[in-house]
Amino acid sequence: MADTWTSAMAHHATEIGARLAADPRALLPLALLLGLMAAAVWHDVRARRIPNALVLPGALAGLALQGVLPAGAGLYATPFGALGVLAGLAGMALGLAMLLPMYMLGTMGAGDVKLLSMAGAFLGPQQVLGAGLLALLAGGVLGLAVAMQRGDLARVWNNLRTMLLSTVLRRIGGGRVSVDAPPTPTGQLPYAIAIAAGTALQLLLADVPAWRDLL
Repeated sequence: MADTWTSAMAHHATEIGARLAADPRALLPLALLLGLMAAAVWHDVRARRIPNALVLPGALAGLALQGVLPAGAGLYATPFGALGVLAGLAGMALGLAMLLPMYMLGTMGAGDVKLLSMAGAFLGPQQVLGAGLLALLAGGVLGLAVAMQRGDLARVWNNLRTMLLSTVLRRIGGGRVSVDAPPTPTGQLPYAIAIAAGTALQLLLADVPAWRDLL
């Protein structure tokens, strides 16, 4: 199964390369978004923060590309072309909405939320949904890897169990259903890694029919 997945990813990467060769205009938004993500990962790993001086100009650049490039199916789709400024703003809003609950629970920083929102300016609403879902999956893998490396798996499990139990008891008692923040923090993760990984995977999967139709 792993070999099949690797082969499929290699095939899609080859297709992306062919598309870039056929339409070099796609190189600019690709290089810009990946460069911004790489810079965000560097800042997050180094200082556990993603500066506004990175995400705000990045979001404006994404909106500018959506406004000035010829119309098409997306900056990372076939046929290449902009979705329009309104679609870029919708992508930003959806990216913000996807991670805002986790920020409110205290499980990630505001910079992480703004980073996915910035990606939404480039991706538009449909693709940022895929990037967000893949980022959450990558974040779960990252969290487990860090917990295993630190020997904190038991604490992670206790946090999750307490959160779920609190939600179930509140539901039984007729109260409003919500998920509480973990009572014992498990450490701040450089979540930009997960968001960058989710975004990169979405770029690879953007033209895969099964994934595109799922979104």
